[in-house]
Amino acid sequence: MKYHIILASNSPRRKELLAGIDVDFEVRVISGIDESFPVDLPTQEIAAYISHKKAAAYRQTMAADELVITADTIVVLGSEVMGKPADDADARHMLRRLSGQTHQVITGVTMTTAKCQHSFSVVTDVTFKQLTDSEIDYYVEHYHPSDKAGAYGIQEWIGHIGVTALNGSYFNVMGLPVQRIYEALQLFDE
Repeated sequence: MKYHIILASNSPRRKELLAGIDVDFEVRVISGIDESFPVDLPTQEIAAYISHKKAAAYRQTMAADELVITADTIVVLGSEVMGKPADDADARHMLRRLSGQTHQVITGVTMTTAKCQHSFSVVTDVTFKQLTDSEIDYYVEHYHPSDKAGAYGIQEWIGHIGVTALNGSYFNVMGLPVQRIYEALQLFDE
């Protein structure tokens, strides 16, 4: 790889996933990046829009040999975007809404160098069984999903006992569609 890769995320899941494709990278985080989006933006475009905003914050500090990967993951139920829960009560509310339903997990990724930028979004459909209140309570009390879009991590207990179907990338649901990133990195190395 002719670029020094920068992962612009503190997420332990994203670090683990990117490490899984055996590329060397450094984590660099700029805090306080505005993650708002226009209210009339179609839900399918929100994650990519936010990943572009994150990339813009890094452009001014990038070296010529760096490639910065920014990402944003959202959960969409119908037309409702579910971000990270505000508190445990909000997490329980989100999980009750997802219970027995199929929702989409959308991750927008932007890969930026000093000379070019490549963006894409990956969508995965996830179906949950009908979750009981005691299952939801157990998960929230033991796993504290306040840092996860839609209030759950598929790799955690709730994913093990609750997900009945998945159409698309499992790793996308974890927060980083590494197969697509691997393919895109090949383009930057040409």
